Amino acid sequence: MFTPQGPTLRELAVEALSSTERGYDLLAPKFDRTPFRTPDRVLEAVEHALRPLGPFDAGLDVCCGTGAGVGVLRRLCRERVTGVDFSAGMLAEGRAAQPQTPDGPAVGWIRADARALSFRPAFDLAVSFGAFGHFLPKERPGLFAQVHSVLRPGGRFAFPVGAPPRFGSPLYCALLGFDAVMRVRNALWRPRFVMYYRTFPLPEVLDDLARTGFDVELLPLPELGRLPDGSPRCRLVVARRA
Repeated sequence: MFTPQGPTLRELAVEALSSTERGYDLLAPKFDRTPFRTPDRVLEAVEHALRPLGPFDAGLDVCCGTGAGVGVLRRLCRERVTGVDFSAGMLAEGRAAQPQTPDGPAVGWIRADARALSFRPAFDLAVSFGAFGHFLPKERPGLFAQVHSVLRPGGRFAFPVGAPPRFGSPLYCALLGFDAVMRVRNALWRPRFVMYYRTFPLPEVLDDLARTGFDVELLPLPELGRLPDGSPRCRLVVARRA
């Protein structure tokens, strides 16, 4: 799963026994050489689906990490792009990897908790990639409300969601096992490291978005393939502030 330039088993163990924030600070220099980084083909599929919904002036990458989503927004937004994350280490890596260019939108990197955003309603598009496992289900409505509050009327919040693995499949068992281990770890060890793969079921997510005040649609991402029944392996949730 990891390249020789990625983290060692010992480094991963130290990170997993740290807090979520401290763990990502430690992982940041090698994060882009792990499977945790959103694959380029996912980023490209999302960009392709969002482009017809523009133009966009200002974009926000929620829980931006090292800035994979910032790169998408820089190609979609005309004026400015902001990445927000609570890990100073991840922000530093993103800033170094994506320097400001004179012919693109202004890019800013802000350290903040996505559950307490302090921006005014100034963004046309917000995206997030691979971060929702760091929020407990009870925190999800508050998180969505924060994103809703920083979007202009008509602004969109978009994120990809993969189809759930088939019950009993190797992937299903692996994710179930990982979440079980994390629950035991967090019950026995402090500080907690919040990361779960099975706490973001699409029907509940759509209900939370609707209750927050979003109009929601699902767009297929055909570039990422289809399941045997013909349904897409991955969809893009596009939640519009009414």
